[in-house]
Amino acid sequence: MINVTLKGGVVKEFESGTTAAEVAKSLGAGLYKAACAARVDGKAVDLRTPLTEDCTLAILTFDDPEGKHAFWHTASHVLAQAVMHLYPDTKYTIGPAVENGFYYDFDVEKPFTPEDLAKIEKEMTAIVKTGEELERFELDPADAKELMKDQPYKLELIDKHSGAGEKISFYKQGDFTDLCAGPHLMSVAPLKAIKLVQSTGAYWHGDSNNRMLCRVYGIAFPKASELESYLNMLEEAKRRDHRKLGRELDLFDIYEEGPGFPFFFPKGMVLRNTLESFWRELHRQRGYEEIRTPLILSEELWHRSGHWDHYKDNMYTTKIDDRDFAIKPMNCPGGMLVYKRKLHSYRDLPERMAELGIVHRHELSGALHGLMRVRCFTQDDAHIYMTPEQIEEEVLGVMDLIDSIYKVFGFEYFLELSTRPEDSMGTEEQWNMATEALRNALEKNGKPYSVNEGDGAFYGPKIDFHLRDCIGRTWQCGTIQLDFQMPERFDLTYTGKDGEKHRPVMLHRTALGSIERFIGILTEHYAGAFPLWLAPVQVKVLPVTDEHIPYAKKVSDALTAAGLRVETDSRNEKVGYRIREAQLQKIPYMLVLGGKEAEAGEVAVRDRRDGKTTTMSLEAFLEKAKAEVDSKAN
Repeated sequence: MINVTLKGGVVKEFESGTTAAEVAKSLGAGLYKAACAARVDGKAVDLRTPLTEDCTLAILTFDDPEGKHAFWHTASHVLAQAVMHLYPDTKYTIGPAVENGFYYDFDVEKPFTPEDLAKIEKEMTAIVKTGEELERFELDPADAKELMKDQPYKLELIDKHSGAGEKISFYKQGDFTDLCAGPHLMSVAPLKAIKLVQSTGAYWHGDSNNRMLCRVYGIAFPKASELESYLNMLEEAKRRDHRKLGRELDLFDIYEEGPGFPFFFPKGMVLRNTLESFWRELHRQRGYEEIRTPLILSEELWHRSGHWDHYKDNMYTTKIDDRDFAIKPMNCPGGMLVYKRKLHSYRDLPERMAELGIVHRHELSGALHGLMRVRCFTQDDAHIYMTPEQIEEEVLGVMDLIDSIYKVFGFEYFLELSTRPEDSMGTEEQWNMATEALRNALEKNGKPYSVNEGDGAFYGPKIDFHLRDCIGRTWQCGTIQLDFQMPERFDLTYTGKDGEKHRPVMLHRTALGSIERFIGILTEHYAGAFPLWLAPVQVKVLPVTDEHIPYAKKVSDALTAAGLRVETDSRNEKVGYRIREAQLQKIPYMLVLGGKEAEAGEVAVRDRRDGKTTTMSLEAFLEKAKAEVDSKAN
């Protein structure tokens, strides 16, 4: 018998070899029906996995990220099965679950059309109705190759992943078999609601030297109502698309002449500068000093920092005076040099240095997406140097700072602790110390958090902040990364109370993440209708006729003197037309000024939010607007 620790610390006895699925069944028919995968001792596994020794076990449903992953991964296999039914000459490659659904890449003569996708989707539904169970089995590499002899991409994968004596894992459902490590659902039956979203091109291995494949994206849910809600969200997301709004509102754009390199226009710069001023003031209040480090630094520096070994494929390089240089993909090595410029005492620590640093990273062209994924962006970085005793307090301070920023925008968020990856630097002892320090700070912070095993940075564990926008999408923005490695590599020191040299601990952190990406998120979150304090144009002054222009100028001057951003529209167009244009430009307030207003020294204030117009004195409007800006009201 073995002891299995379940949710809430409950321990139950089972016979050795009992599967995770059988445990789920023993706990209740409802849980068994909803189960998608399991987590054994922190690792996501198939429900078919036999339990052979004492362990902790969690049954994962569609509500769990790893449960969704298994659900969508199974859907990708059903997609491939449907394609092979309809287009039997197809060569199939890989089909993973992704953040929002799944995809599968196919080598076909011509790309799938929307009509093709409709046929494939119909065939998928028919496959799901069969309720076919999935069967997992393993083969030796030679037998695996024989099974996949007509599928060249699978043969390549078998060669790549078959080590000495290692067996190859397969999953079979009905007449379809795929090379796969899993985990998967027990059967295809739970895939009640499926939608194929789009078909795009994608190179094999993401390499433009390889053949272009046809990538089909899809989404699946246990219930039709969940699919309907998701599709409605997608429609709302289209309406809020920051790329479209950036052009319509004349904020920013990306041109063919600079793929992945954003252009910011005058109004976009107002938005950006306002956001950065807010960031600077908060950091000044929290004891940060701002620095600026160069865009280009010698290649030797990146070898010293470790980035060259772990990140060189994403770096741009150049030669200057016959020396090799790299355009920085991160700000941290430059920050190390700033710290090293002088001697430090324990009395100087913690030292908090912040930088709005421009970085360049080579992203594949297929991954670029508006401001969300670019090749040049500004990180709101900060590096905090401290003694080991100060770690917990500084981490809590950063968490509080990030919390205060997100609250201004009305963002909810959840926290995630990421632990040591396979490709890492440093000793196990250092990693354990760093991970426990972050875990202790999270516990003291008191907010719920999840653990993402093996997803830390190569130099240390991290806490990620995933914020949720107003239509329910999540975005990873803020991060806190503890680093024992870089102070060692750069020989950073401080003089302790004992008069000896000691190594400081370093904290990397961002609050907004990338300024560009955060502006993209804000644009979609507010659907371009920014709150007054952020709006590039806060007030539009609209004289009814030419004779009211002098009064409009007086009002505009008063608003400008009060620090508001104002535009006057005195074109020879009907005032209703100009109001509609201002509404389309999402101006928070429109002041309509006619003879009555001029005579009384008043303004007719039209509010963008409800379209209602209220007449008040100019002084009252100034007071109202100032209070709204000062409070950063949403």
